Amino acid sequence: MDDTMVITLLRHGMTKDNKRGAYLGWSDSPLCQEEKDKLKNSRLKAELIFTSDLGRCIDTAKLLFPKKAPRLVSEFRELHFGEWEGKTYNELKHNPDYKNWLANFHTTKPPNGESYIEFVSRIERGWENVCQTLSNLDQKRAVIITHGGVIRYMLSKYAPIQRDFWDWQVPHGTGYELLWKNDGWRRKERCTLLQEVPLTAKQIGSGSITT
Repeated sequence: MDDTMVITLLRHGMTKDNKRGAYLGWSDSPLCQEEKDKLKNSRLKAELIFTSDLGRCIDTAKLLFPKKAPRLVSEFRELHFGEWEGKTYNELKHNPDYKNWLANFHTTKPPNGESYIEFVSRIERGWENVCQTLSNLDQKRAVIITHGGVIRYMLSKYAPIQRDFWDWQVPHGTGYELLWKNDGWRRKERCTLLQEVPLTAKQIGSGSITT
């Protein structure tokens, strides 16, 4: 299928702080043991792997693809939650700044954190770098291991059906495969096919088709 480009977006495995519902942006947390067991038994395959430079993504990449060295892309980090890093909804729900942020996610930002505009501008820089690397290497397939927020943004922009950022559900340890025809890829259009990618898949690309 030389006339197609296939990018698979995978969310890292669940961490201990994820499990307790904490905001985990640029801070880090170790993967849960049950996640490690699931990841290392995956049969996913990939030749070219990009990953956020945060530990939970790097560890996920090592478990999924132990014989491959991923290319680190710092621009694919999660949103920086600033002073709310490591805190849960219950700890923040009475904070007026937090309530304002929830109500105005696209126009406000956490104290000493990152705005949505800053977040997506950073992702776009990382995406352009990945696209350039694929072109330079003449590669047509790649896996990107990153965070829930990054994947939600990429799907809101490139999925064949238009949905808002928060309408996309991306559980830990799962992801999506996006397929473009070459002409659409070069024009930066929405992909033509989107498939869910569970970690129990025998290979990249198996999973239900989203239309």
